[in-house]
Amino acid sequence: MTGDRVVAGGRAQIRVLIADDQALVRGAMAALLNLEPDIDVIAEVGDGAEALAALREQEVDVCLLDVQMPGMDGIETAERIRTEQPHVRVLMVTTFDRPGYLKRALAAGASGFVVKDTPADQLAEVVRRIHSGLRVVDPHLAQESLFEGDNPLTEREVEILLRAADGEPVAKIAAALYLSAGTVRNYLSNAIAKTCTTNRIEAARTARDRGWI
Repeated sequence: MTGDRVVAGGRAQIRVLIADDQALVRGAMAALLNLEPDIDVIAEVGDGAEALAALREQEVDVCLLDVQMPGMDGIETAERIRTEQPHVRVLMVTTFDRPGYLKRALAAGASGFVVKDTPADQLAEVVRRIHSGLRVVDPHLAQESLFEGDNPLTEREVEILLRAADGEPVAKIAAALYLSAGTVRNYLSNAIAKTCTTNRIEAARTARDRGWI
């Protein structure tokens, strides 16, 4: 893209933003990536909303997003970036190697997906490959995703299950979503059946373990 800075060897300087709610993690990733002569971490933020704000203020090539962040998570943030900043490449970085997260992230427009224990030199190379227009996925996750079925939960079931998992009573969920209590219970029953569990807490735990919510 125009405006790229060039370093030794004629390689473009890659401007990176890191979004992770764990300060130590994002600081460590930034320190390691900044050791690379062609990578410049220009911003570190703690959540998706801060990432979007930073992207509006600074020119960024690659955005590293944690999947699980408070407020706006990484997948929702990736969707917003695709709409608002389509030239920015997104790399999802997560602690949890769950195939369901991979599928959701790619559907949201991410160009890559790796786990946080990826060695520093490999992470830097992934950033370069994504910047060049390639798609990069952790090979273990890619293999696992071949055997993992698609998310069976509807958007409404996911929304209600997330609220239920946080301890909200049925009446409060119904009021918030302008639904009847009976309708909410039906959605929860469907989610429990689809996850082959016996209650909404188990359903939410299973859905999270599979990366469906």
